[in-house]
Amino acid sequence: MSLRGRIGRAGADLLPASVVVRRGRRSAPRVALTFDDGPDHLTHQYLDLLDRLEVRATFFLLGAACAARPADVRAIVSRGHEVAAHGFTHRPFPSLSNDALVDELRRCEQLLPPSEHSRPLVRPPRGATTTGSLLRCAAAGYRTVLWSLDSDDCRTDSVDAIVARVVASEPGEIVLFHEGQAWTLAALPRIVEGLRARGLAPTTVGELI
Repeated sequence: MSLRGRIGRAGADLLPASVVVRRGRRSAPRVALTFDDGPDHLTHQYLDLLDRLEVRATFFLLGAACAARPADVRAIVSRGHEVAAHGFTHRPFPSLSNDALVDELRRCEQLLPPSEHSRPLVRPPRGATTTGSLLRCAAAGYRTVLWSLDSDDCRTDSVDAIVARVVASEPGEIVLFHEGQAWTLAALPRIVEGLRARGLAPTTVGELI
């Protein structure tokens, strides 16, 4: 992780949970499964698999992809999953002016159903944050959601490695996955089985926090 990334994460750790959250309570035997960067050509395969596994998850969606695939957004919601913003263009939030950041948030929000949360959830593209960008999201009315466990599915296509990493989750973890990847799909059944064998229930971010 870059120095800027380390500083951003350090700042996130100092801010209240109303502004930014990286994990849920360790006392809860649950793990939130989250998927970034959709919807895309594999979204329906993800949804069909999650149906078979009887798992609900949180999808952090890109506004530009939502505009191109509105039926997929409706399908995610109709299957009982939680949806939240991931920006409109995937530009890192710290690189944006305040007006540009608010525009990213609002354009994405307009393509999603109304949030069930008093402060809609947002995940910054690439998890890139600074204390300033986190506070600007909060001032715009959003609660930032990062993650406590990265599946590494954007850096490896090894199903075994992804499974081993995620099955080792502790209670309260927020797990990062990505859409559009066949190896992530292949790993999910073993991950869900492994988590349940350890007494951990996969769930959404909203239910976890």
